[in-house]
Amino acid sequence: MNITVQEELRAYIDPLTPDEHDALERSILAEGCRDALVLWGDVLVDGHNRHGICQKHGIPFNTVQNASFKSMDDVHLWMIDQHLGRRSVSDFQRGVLALRKKDIMSARLQASKAAAPSPEASAADASASDAAPSASTPPWDVDPLPTRESIAKAARISSSTVSQIEKIQKEATPELVAAVKAGDISINAAAAVASLSVDEQVAAVAGGKKELRQAARQVREAKAQARAANAPADASAPEGDDSESPDAVIARLKKTVAELSTENAMLKARIAELMA
Repeated sequence: MNITVQEELRAYIDPLTPDEHDALERSILAEGCRDALVLWGDVLVDGHNRHGICQKHGIPFNTVQNASFKSMDDVHLWMIDQHLGRRSVSDFQRGVLALRKKDIMSARLQASKAAAPSPEASAADASASDAAPSASTPPWDVDPLPTRESIAKAARISSSTVSQIEKIQKEATPELVAAVKAGDISINAAAAVASLSVDEQVAAVAGGKKELRQAARQVREAKAQARAANAPADASAPEGDDSESPDAVIARLKKTVAELSTENAMLKARIAELMA
């Protein structure tokens, strides 16, 4: 049987951990490959780990075609829904997959809008013929763009967690993302650490779980101090004044974090000196 393994599909979902892969291999060696591999034509869609193990040990397996796929987006959406339904998927992975689904649906909505006929053309077509639309008429009414609430519901996580995962995806270094996936830091704490510079994030990850927690705490304290410092000014500001811009807030917070980090380093040095 000719089966094509596309690396893009193999890597679309986070791979099994070594322990999970070993457990699957032991199960297949003992009981055979019970679940059929899912194909789209000759392209392998689901069952990459099972396929690799069966090929390695010469174990027979079954395949099934999914005739509902019309495009690679359909394949991706199916893979996402399959994994969102599995209990072993972490909250972070659920959020990442749900956001991928949002991106695909957003792109489809934009493409549908771009391909939809203009109101003038629609009016001209309507006046030219009173016949009912044929079965080949494009379905321009597509599903609406999913909201953050619907994404959170699909992923079985909170809306705030979805927002934090979005921040991690946009601002976190690969080292910090790996720490979240490994469970070394919570999603909430990682979103806070992602506010730091690249060097600060890398240093925090290198310092281990304790350093990551400390970095997250420092960011939260800096934000709390900034809010407290701005509260009197905000209360006394004349009505109609513009609030501080987001870029200014971010710059001020980064400065505060840098000052606190420097102070923390000085305190550590002082403690080491005293202990010596």
